[in-house]
Amino acid sequence: MPRIVSMEAGYYRVPLEVTLSDSMHGDMPAFELNTVVVRDADGAQGTGYTYTCGRNGAAIDAILRRDVPDQLVGQEADRIEHLWQRIWWGQHYGGRGGPAVLAQSALDMALWDLKARRLGQPLWTLLGGNDARVPCYAGGIDLHLPLDALLRQTDDNLKKGFRAIKMKVGREKLAEDVARVRAMRAHLGDGFPLMADANMRWSADEAIRAARAFQPFDLTWLEEPVIPDDIAGQARVVREGGLPIAAGENLRSLWDFKQLIAAGGVTYPEPDVTNCGGVTPFMKIAHLAEAFNLPVTSHGAHDVTVHLLAACPNRSYLEAHGFGLDRYIAEPLTIAEGFAVAPDRPGHGIAFDWQGLAAIRA
Repeated sequence: MPRIVSMEAGYYRVPLEVTLSDSMHGDMPAFELNTVVVRDADGAQGTGYTYTCGRNGAAIDAILRRDVPDQLVGQEADRIEHLWQRIWWGQHYGGRGGPAVLAQSALDMALWDLKARRLGQPLWTLLGGNDARVPCYAGGIDLHLPLDALLRQTDDNLKKGFRAIKMKVGREKLAEDVARVRAMRAHLGDGFPLMADANMRWSADEAIRAARAFQPFDLTWLEEPVIPDDIAGQARVVREGGLPIAAGENLRSLWDFKQLIAAGGVTYPEPDVTNCGGVTPFMKIAHLAEAFNLPVTSHGAHDVTVHLLAACPNRSYLEAHGFGLDRYIAEPLTIAEGFAVAPDRPGHGIAFDWQGLAAIRA
């Protein structure tokens, strides 16, 4: 079994074409990208990445450069579960969650890419191979777009092949949110899958009020209505709000998801492979959701996540949102008639433009 001989970390600041904003994170003129390249003794390599909304990337980079290599180099590359446990517990006391788990997510992704590439298999078949075609939706960061711009953005996404749309809610006045959701429903027509994302904006009582106000518009789900720490409150929203609830992009471990699911606080568990610990726990979370008869969705990193959902029989929608990365990737995600297609290239199939990225090194 080949051993790992090197690990290289990269740190970049990816400018966005327009400054994005939502109800809680403020203005985001750029995202940070942290990359990991792992090489084994046979010369094979795997790539992983994580990202931030503009801050903490330097902390992730420091962890990858200073704290991880001595736990990784010299180890057997295929023992991914063993390496995951080794890194997790090696960092646990000083770094449970936060930048440490984002760093681990990028590393774990790289190890799975390495294994799949060495075997000559696309990642989705290595993980189980359910269905390469995954329903997807366009996820926009559009809370403060004027309504006419929101509708134009929606039309652009329809032209790109999307057959499901997510919009932001969480404006100062609930009546403004209701008016925008009403307008989107009228624009898209009855039965078209429409989601709304509050980005943790409300208390449980406010979220229940909002959910009830949105009921006439047949939302597929209301996403992240409350902070991730308020499990009991979110369970109330599920019980009393009358809408399906998606959540999980801000949860950082399998055990966080276990608490939320067991409490009845989520309808669509929503892990992000770049911050939940990587491919290894993402798949455990998906199977945990399956055991509770829940559909699993995703957040971010669509080029990798399409493989993970393609391996899951309980997959629902993939969030398609490139966060500015498409122009630094050789072959971006293919979307046709509402489906994202997991590529058949070995590994996850992402080939970064390293020369282009060098120009935006942080």
